Amino acid sequence: MANHKSALKRVRSDQKKRDRNRYQHKTTRNALRKLRESTDLKEVTEMLPKVSSMLDKLSKNNVIHKNKAANLKASIAAHTSALK
Repeated sequence: MANHKSALKRVRSDQKKRDRNRYQHKTTRNALRKLRESTDLKEVTEMLPKVSSMLDKLSKNNVIHKNKAANLKASIAAHTSALK
C-alpha cells in the first residue's frame, strides 16, 4: 500500500479516472453499436456527428488509439453513405 500522502491521493484520482474512462468507452461502444444496427438514414445522419465527437474525445484522452478512432469514424461514415 502507498505510504506517502501524495501517493494515496494518486490512488484515489487514478480510480476516478479509470471509472470515468470505462464509462465513456462503454457509452461510445453502445452508441457505435446502435448506429451500425440502424437502417434509418435520418437517424444515422443525426447520430454520426455525436458518435464521431465521442470517438475524438476518447482518442484525445488516450483511452483508444487515434488510428482506431479514425478507422471507426471511417467505417461509420461508409455505413452512412451506403444508406443513401
